[in-house]
Amino acid sequence: MHDIRAIRDDPDGFDDAMRRRGLAPMAGQLIQDDNRRRAALTSAQDLQTEMNALSREIGEKKRRGEDTSRLQTEVTFKKKTIGLRSEEAAQLESTVREGLAGLPNILDADVPAGADERDNKIVKHWGQPRDFGFAPRQHFELGEALGLMNFAVAAKLAGSRFVVLTNALARLERALGQFMLDLHTGEHDYHEASVPLLVNDAAVFGTGQLPKFAEDLFRTTDGRWLIPTAEVPLTNFAAGEILPVKFLPLRLTALTDCFRAEAGAAGRDTRGMLRQHQFRKVEMVSITHPDESAAEHERMTRAAETVLERLGLPYRRVLLCAGDTGFSAAKTFDLEVWLPGQQAWREISSCSNCRDFQARRMNARFRGADGKVAGFVHTLNGSGLAVGRALIAVMETYQQADGSILIPDVLRPYLGGIARIGG
Repeated sequence: MHDIRAIRDDPDGFDDAMRRRGLAPMAGQLIQDDNRRRAALTSAQDLQTEMNALSREIGEKKRRGEDTSRLQTEVTFKKKTIGLRSEEAAQLESTVREGLAGLPNILDADVPAGADERDNKIVKHWGQPRDFGFAPRQHFELGEALGLMNFAVAAKLAGSRFVVLTNALARLERALGQFMLDLHTGEHDYHEASVPLLVNDAAVFGTGQLPKFAEDLFRTTDGRWLIPTAEVPLTNFAAGEILPVKFLPLRLTALTDCFRAEAGAAGRDTRGMLRQHQFRKVEMVSITHPDESAAEHERMTRAAETVLERLGLPYRRVLLCAGDTGFSAAKTFDLEVWLPGQQAWREISSCSNCRDFQARRMNARFRGADGKVAGFVHTLNGSGLAVGRALIAVMETYQQADGSILIPDVLRPYLGGIARIGG
């Protein structure tokens, strides 16, 4: 959410920031609507002052026994006009707020220009893709051959873009989530939370999914929303709060099911588990002092990278360009893991610094050491990791020629010491 006062102070700078996002200039229209709102408010206040003076005059005339009918008619007219002006101001305030709510965050200066993922910048590589000595299979080929991954049963139960995992693969998926949680809470200072999977309008508005991206979400019959990521409930811990600065940074993590309509993904990744309506993810959220969010962004991204390194999965870090950066983010690093079956790099984590954009939407502030409200917090979120995609990467990276799958050393304690699935 943007501050209309900041736009008034630098309309050209704001329009330049929106142009980086590929949007037309709109500061002028926002300021015009805000000027009309201000004028309506001023008119209502002036009329109220005049009406108060008339009311005093009526009182004096009544005490003297004089006729006040003309003055009372004038008061009635002014009262009605005040109502009209106040209603006009409220409508214009709603117009300005809706306009601001539909605009994306301002990008950091070092975000590269570009229209889409082809313009993203690779900033780091880790690990080397494995030389198999045979043609590696994709995860769904491996899972179906083992009899542990069933898309037909899932389709019977729920339709397309769902999967049923059984026995060792279901256990491996659970192990991955537990391993990530233990790593983030034990080594990265995140506090684990168990959160609702259903949230209200205010929570989804606060993190920026509403109103612009409602079609990407699932809504229940009572008006709640299934969470697309635990970012929504975790970040909203700070909604409406004034946090003492000594409590910052607040780092939270949760393993949840996530739900996405994938409205814009028709025909994409229709085979396998890559793009599902329901999936599990470990989410990291940080709520920080404004001066610390850039360093926290790097720290969070390193936490996600550590998961991949412990699992022995080659990855690369990518700085997203302007056209590929999400609505609420000022800057985003994606981590892409190598999938041997696809012979492709695919996103497995996205770590974003939203600065004060979400905090303004949810009115999340902090109080300085002097006890005074000092401003809005900064919020960050990142996948630590997407569990389903981590399962895919482990299956494809650790597959053997006979179709079995070796278990990475760090996961074996979670599987009772099992070293291999199948074979």
